[in-house]
Amino acid sequence: VQLQASGGGLVQPGESLSLSCTVSGSILDYYAIVWFRQAPGKEREGLASIASRLGSTYYADSVKGRFAISKDNNKNTVYLELKSLQPEDTAVYHCAILRLGYSTDPLDEREWDYWGQGTLVTVSS
Repeated sequence: VQLQASGGGLVQPGESLSLSCTVSGSILDYYAIVWFRQAPGKEREGLASIASRLGSTYYADSVKGRFAISKDNNKNTVYLELKSLQPEDTAVYHCAILRLGYSTDPLDEREWDYWGQGTLVTVSS
């Protein structure tokens, strides 16, 4: 399985950005796709998940209302819309696969089966 995140860049505080995660094969082969980020010197932080078939979504409290996850099954791509970005959102953003499901929390990194290279988002004036 290969996942490729793209769309990162340098933005100013308050601006928006749209990230894409392309999955090799069909995303319908997996239970859910997750977006997470890792800032320098910090642990991985799960941000949002989307169930591949049902389309149900789940967000971390830290990004609820600012970030939005969506998918295009035909393109095998999952998106993350980031709004009202702040310097503390600076991180490398990755996507991960939950192959069969999860036990307690889809945003817990122990639930993730695969993840790929991320894309850097830098928020600075």
